[in-house]
Amino acid sequence: MFPSAVPVKEKKLMDVKLGELPSWILMRDFTPNGILGAFQRGYHRYYNKYINVKKGSVSGVSMVLAAYVLFSYCLSYKELKHERLCKYH
Repeated sequence: MFPSAVPVKEKKLMDVKLGELPSWILMRDFTPNGILGAFQRGYHRYYNKYINVKKGSVSGVSMVLAAYVLFSYCLSYKELKHERLCKYH
């Protein structure tokens, strides 16, 4: 195999090979500042790609809404499962 020109630490997740994945994960910054920075980069990337565009559509807002619905369903799944199994007479 040919050695990679880019170090594993600087690769994006989509460019990491399966064998390099454990070492790539261990090189991430899991401090509070690192996690906050990752969320900020993700927010700015999403905002610039879907919201801050010349010809916008409802796709950016609908993705946020779909994520909220899925997240709230996951949070209330335990109660919904209990209600589903109850018998009403």
